Amino acid sequence: MPNTTILPANQRNLKNRVGVGRAIRNSGTLAYRALLKMFHNPEIFVDFVVLPVMFTLLFTFLFGGAIAGNISNYLPIVIPGVLLMSSFTNCTTAGSKLREDVDKGTTSRFKSMPIARIAPLAGSLTADLVRYVMGGITVFTTGYLLGYRPEAGISAVIFSILFVMFVAWCLSWVFAFISLCTKTISTASAIGVVVMFPLVFLSNAFVPAETMPGRLQYFVLHINPLSHVVTVVRQLLTYGTIGADFWFALSGTLALLLVFIPLTLIAYKRKA
Repeated sequence: MPNTTILPANQRNLKNRVGVGRAIRNSGTLAYRALLKMFHNPEIFVDFVVLPVMFTLLFTFLFGGAIAGNISNYLPIVIPGVLLMSSFTNCTTAGSKLREDVDKGTTSRFKSMPIARIAPLAGSLTADLVRYVMGGITVFTTGYLLGYRPEAGISAVIFSILFVMFVAWCLSWVFAFISLCTKTISTASAIGVVVMFPLVFLSNAFVPAETMPGRLQYFVLHINPLSHVVTVVRQLLTYGTIGADFWFALSGTLALLLVFIPLTLIAYKRKA
């Protein structure tokens, strides 16, 4: 009687035991897939090219004179705010794309492949880094055309884009988790808007916190974490330095990453 083994089951178990190097390669491959999808759908560029330009022009010309006296004085306030808003608005859509793959059955195909379980998640969210960078470049290019010249120079601009990009990437894991826990894509998108827009507008992104009422000022300066991110960017662009707000924002986002990567992976396995 020949000895038989159930090879398909063994092969399915291999993807649970892949090494770190292979997981990174798998994530890179699926990130490339997500980039191809992005560039084959030109309408997606509205989110991180058209909207940043529109927000910059809208806030600058509507509120510049009322808040700072003129446009030139308002640009150092509004450019970091629009950078934050465009990046974090984009990160709320990250989960919607994952949920779309789940609903279409694409994740079932990934599940049958001998790849790292985290690869579809990490690949999709890593591809979004391109969106954040392009959005940041658009914001600063628009600001430059309006007359904004960061005092700390181009190096501060680059570091600011990379910093906001990293923070947005960490937050995208939170919204990916939310989208995988909701019943529909529209519900996930609605939750993203409900969460992000109050946090962005109830911060110092567009209005100096000193002009706000006492209790609201306390919330903006001491409770809302996005205010620390905006403060970091403004300090970088003006003085070229980092302070306590940088370390507070960095530690907070790293903590989110450590918590929500496992939670998102568990939710993804259950949904797929």
